Amino acid sequence: MKGPAAAAASSGKRRWRCLAATGAALALLFFAVVVPLAVLLGLHARFPSMYLVDESAVSVYDGTDGGSWEPNPSEENDRMQVNDTMKELLPPISKEWTGTNNSQPSTVIGNQPKLGNLSRNISIHPAPPIQQARPLESPSLFNIIDNDLKDNFEQGLPGDENGTSCQLKFGSYCCWSVEHKEVIKDSTLKRLKDQLFVARAYYPSIVKLDGMDKLSRDMKQNIQEHEHMLSDAISDDDLPKLHGVNMKKMDETITAAKSCATECTNVEKKLRQLLDMTEDESLFHARQSAYLYRLGVQTLPKSLHCLSMRLTVDYFKSSADVEHSDAQKLENPVFRHYVIFSTNLLASSMTINSTVINSEESANMVFHLITDPQNFYAFKNWFIRNSYKGATINVLNFEDFQLKHLGNGEVEQLSPSEEFRVTSHSFALKSNTLMRTEYISMFGHSFFLLPELFSNLKRVIVLEDDTIVQRDLSLLWNLDLKGKAIGAVQFCPVRFGQLRAYLPGFPYNASSCIWMSGVSVIDLDKWREHDVTGIHHRILQKVQHNTEVSWRAAALPAGLLAFKDLTHPIEGHWVQFGLGHDYGLTHGAIKKSAILHYNGNMKPWLELGIQRYRKYWKRYLPRDEPFMIDCNVNP
Repeated sequence: MKGPAAAAASSGKRRWRCLAATGAALALLFFAVVVPLAVLLGLHARFPSMYLVDESAVSVYDGTDGGSWEPNPSEENDRMQVNDTMKELLPPISKEWTGTNNSQPSTVIGNQPKLGNLSRNISIHPAPPIQQARPLESPSLFNIIDNDLKDNFEQGLPGDENGTSCQLKFGSYCCWSVEHKEVIKDSTLKRLKDQLFVARAYYPSIVKLDGMDKLSRDMKQNIQEHEHMLSDAISDDDLPKLHGVNMKKMDETITAAKSCATECTNVEKKLRQLLDMTEDESLFHARQSAYLYRLGVQTLPKSLHCLSMRLTVDYFKSSADVEHSDAQKLENPVFRHYVIFSTNLLASSMTINSTVINSEESANMVFHLITDPQNFYAFKNWFIRNSYKGATINVLNFEDFQLKHLGNGEVEQLSPSEEFRVTSHSFALKSNTLMRTEYISMFGHSFFLLPELFSNLKRVIVLEDDTIVQRDLSLLWNLDLKGKAIGAVQFCPVRFGQLRAYLPGFPYNASSCIWMSGVSVIDLDKWREHDVTGIHHRILQKVQHNTEVSWRAAALPAGLLAFKDLTHPIEGHWVQFGLGHDYGLTHGAIKKSAILHYNGNMKPWLELGIQRYRKYWKRYLPRDEPFMIDCNVNP
């Protein structure tokens, strides 16, 4: 038998066990509620980045008319947390500059973090020579914001007339939200809310008046009845049958309240409080919606992930690897060679399919598709299972090339093309601010290994996987580049001088147009002659790229400066840009273009893609692929 001491000890242990179990249960309950809420509100460290760089704004002063500006360092944090303060909503991993030129537009570039140390005071001269940026002591991110930016931001939420600051903060979400804005159909419900709003504003003043006890009681009762009806209704059909009676009573009560000798300042104060609460709620939902939108455009759809996984598993199950029957074509410069860097199987296959379908001679076409190890076997299996009018498809694993040919570690992993959001706005009119948003695409760092990847070739056409070809590209292949290394479409709304803060240490013509990388004709002999790869390497040594984000952002100066004076302009009618962000394109202009570029983050394979442009992409979608049916791939 146990003694009294042992029994007491055993009882104490049981109590401690019960307390511990209770504490553990409470802790589990707490984390079960808080963790999903934190994920929903975006409190975790970063946004998942799948295809595009983060859509954040970085302002750049346009100094084409001279003048100077001075950047101010800001805190480095994750500014896209949706429930953070207004200052923390500034762009993530970005630096922002704002100019005050009254006649020339300034430019905003998305997601350009840590592109090297820039000067605090830069003098801009209207004519060459251009004074280059001097290194700053601090490598931190920068933000310069107009003093009234917060007010503009709050007034520029989606749906407002002033959408300038909304685009600066939320990017293309503003355009998408306006385009998909739903018209309020439940007019009765809206009227009930308006009545409740006004009654709440008058009630505190009526309560304080002598002899108004009955009116205050009636108003309080009407307010409670309205709140009860609105708590159970989300549309007019949900309202009770007697809602008309309650609305009439509320109208009479509000009319009586307005006839009372209340102080206007009290009512105005209450209305302002209610308005502030409504604006705060609206701002919170805008932040949350913008986060969910960004999550949707920056993550790979579940169906495409399923497709890649199923193809990979099938590859190893079926031992589908076969030797190229046209291996002699792969390094033969007589054939027409097209190069695509991609990790998106469906997008790259659509680019190839559209190119061969609209080609007059597809048998002499060779496509070199460079992807990463995670997608290599899915890509390989797909192009073994599908044929493209006799065209040769060569799938390459970038990691294999790294191990065999490099070893310098400069480009350690596949770096597809990068896109940067550019917003030009002019303050020439005091009453109106004109704004235009574009997405410029630049070569990723992997593109600068083309001469090593294809040492026996003399010319290639580089296509991005968000392009669709509508015409035969024979004329483009035979284009005379006039001794230049690359032929590309120029984009003159943005010029080198506007981006000088991101182009340190190299001379350039400030008035020169930038170029877009959606489709490019590459003369590899001229590339080697001018040592473009070496220029790219030297540029990277001058900019800071010690993190993944800054490494991707360094594609902007590297892509622009490496081909300075080596770019031959391709006529603009070849390519129609903007199908991934611009709602204002006409179908006539789209049909006339040889190549469609879905630059922007509303890609056609995403649910959030622009619906009216998707048909040009979907017409090349294969319909009889079993894995696509199994994975429900139907963009």
